[in-house]
Amino acid sequence: MYRPKMFDIDDVTDMHGIIQANGFAVLVTAGGQGMTASHIPLHLMDDGEFGLLWGHVAKANDQWQAFDGKTEALAVFGGPHTYISPRWYATKKSVPTWNYEAVHAYGRPTVMDDPDQVLSRLASLTAQYEEGNPPPWTMDGLPDDFLRAQLKGIVAFEMRIERLEGKRKMSQNRKPEDAQGAIDGLKATGGKVENQVAEIVAKANKDRL
Repeated sequence: MYRPKMFDIDDVTDMHGIIQANGFAVLVTAGGQGMTASHIPLHLMDDGEFGLLWGHVAKANDQWQAFDGKTEALAVFGGPHTYISPRWYATKKSVPTWNYEAVHAYGRPTVMDDPDQVLSRLASLTAQYEEGNPPPWTMDGLPDDFLRAQLKGIVAFEMRIERLEGKRKMSQNRKPEDAQGAIDGLKATGGKVENQVAEIVAKANKDRL
């Protein structure tokens, strides 16, 4: 990923935070049929230097055949992003741009064959997204034979992260008054995502504003 120094994220904890907040990823692999991408939720585990990702795809999805533990794959996690209008800047000679943050995780996926381990991982993935629900849904009430029948329709895999790349492009390249203008303009839209980006712009430029 192209990462100018002012936008580069080199802190693993920071990148893990983006992954955990935006777990619905794009998983990209390359094989005999060329490039393949799937949109799937991935669960981050604190295991190893950069962590370990766990997920699953439908067994009918041929992408799992590339999970041989040898071929490198890429998981792309995109955070809040939005259009930035030049009309918000104090500097009038400006052009539109896009503010965003993203993390790329690279590794070599391997298929998981142990059904008990897969069920445990599925419970963890569910708990991650049920957090805050009153009360959270769990798999505890489902019959064991039903759950194991469901496993036949998926292929679970894990991918130890071998390298991480992070980028946060949030107006750090603009003058302080332009960054503040972007914050004010985003908040004025009233949009949820725009407000999220405004908060990130403020944090990314806190030493200048």
